Amino acid sequence: MNILILAGGLSPEREVSFTSGCRIATALIGRGHRVCLCDPYTGCDPDGKPPVYTADAIRPRRIGIKVPDLATLKRESGRGERRIAPGVMELCRTAEVVFIALHGDIGEDGRLQAMLETEGIRHTGSGYAGCLLAMDKDIAKRLFREADILTPDWVHCDLSRQTAEAAAAHIEETVGYPCVVKPCSCGSSVGVSMAEDREELMQALTLAMQYEGDIIAERRIQGREVTVSVLGGRVLPAVEIVPHEGFYDYANKYQAGAVEELCPARIALAEASALADAARRGFDVLRLDGYARFDFILDKTGTAWCLEANALPGMTPTSLLPRAAAAIGMDYPSLCEEILRLATEIPE
Repeated sequence: MNILILAGGLSPEREVSFTSGCRIATALIGRGHRVCLCDPYTGCDPDGKPPVYTADAIRPRRIGIKVPDLATLKRESGRGERRIAPGVMELCRTAEVVFIALHGDIGEDGRLQAMLETEGIRHTGSGYAGCLLAMDKDIAKRLFREADILTPDWVHCDLSRQTAEAAAAHIEETVGYPCVVKPCSCGSSVGVSMAEDREELMQALTLAMQYEGDIIAERRIQGREVTVSVLGGRVLPAVEIVPHEGFYDYANKYQAGAVEELCPARIALAEASALADAARRGFDVLRLDGYARFDFILDKTGTAWCLEANALPGMTPTSLLPRAAAAIGMDYPSLCEEILRLATEIPE
């Protein structure tokens, strides 16, 4: 099968995406597929060369500790805010399936999916509606509430229409401390900060504003961090995340050995059942397809609080979906094949 893998993009998660894409490509080539790896922003492969279908080995990528400098990328490429390079859609039409390995921006917020679906091009993962609903943390949390899925209290702020000082005062009045500040539509914990007081809150808002004007601030729930993946309607075993220091931020997510990942998680049967039920209902209410991941905090009483959904979970060496799949005996190449199978089962 000829498979086009889209990775990179104009996103703070660009390097994460390249790492996922190269690993997926290697797995699928090992299963006998011909693969073309393309960055939709530049129209090139990860090494800056013209993208071609190949069965040759793909060089693996590693993720740095720092978030990529997108301002420099935009300046040096000369492409500015134009997300899709010339020739990319034509390349998509040559594929039997487009495997979306993008994280963040148009690859995860539904815009790319809508373009592909308009052209009748099969792609992996959820459709445009599910991606849109899951990517916007404010909308997703509103839908969680509608579905009676517990989620921490939060407030949405548009920092393009109000000052950081006004936003901080509103957050203090509604959510209080401690709180977690996040860009509304970023993943990989990009731009996420914890705040215990006004000084830390102002710093958190300043950081989040570097990535997006829309932010949410939610009440911080103390407890254990657990993630639950859904694959083809099947809920996979929960993974418990234990950072060796700090919280599960961008650096800890992608540096080998920075966290301990326990799968199955050290949770009671009733807790596992509640997590699975919340993930399954979240999958339905957000109109997701194929596969997704849900992040939770289990508080000291064992209550599960859903933080957010991920319509395109990472597929890097440290990512949690492959870890959960391995717990049921599904190795990485088999997981990639299953994601492809789910995409090809969707009616045209």
